[in-house]
Amino acid sequence: MKLATALSERADLQRRLSEIGTRLNNNSKVQEGEEPSESPEDLMEELDRTVERLEELIACINLTNSRTVHEGKTLTDLLAHRDCLKSRIQILRNFLDSASSRVSRMTHSEIRIKSTVPVSEIQKKVDLLSKELRQCDELIQELNWTTQLQLL
Repeated sequence: MKLATALSERADLQRRLSEIGTRLNNNSKVQEGEEPSESPEDLMEELDRTVERLEELIACINLTNSRTVHEGKTLTDLLAHRDCLKSRIQILRNFLDSASSRVSRMTHSEIRIKSTVPVSEIQKKVDLLSKELRQCDELIQELNWTTQLQLL
């Protein structure tokens, strides 16, 4: 199984867990004399099986990510770099939105508000970081589709 397939299955299992939780909650109480639409015992068994498979899959994915090396960096390193790039870019974009927003003045006697930073320079930096993020993400996707999942 390729790593990308395992990642897809992991996402499916996570969705399924959420659905099982909702179904359990929906069948946790019934009016006296009524039966639940689904057996909570069966749902809890399905929950156990799903969690077991998810745990096994996550362990294999993590093992694969830590052992897959591209140009001296593990896939785990690349994922951490990508996540941090996303956070940095989002913070800088929010900062730029704030720094570049206009404050209207009604009269010339009102206090003038100006940006504390060179917006265009920071925007260029964000553009470069965004390009780096795209390239990093493309590399991760390529590795996901070409790397065989390592089993425990």
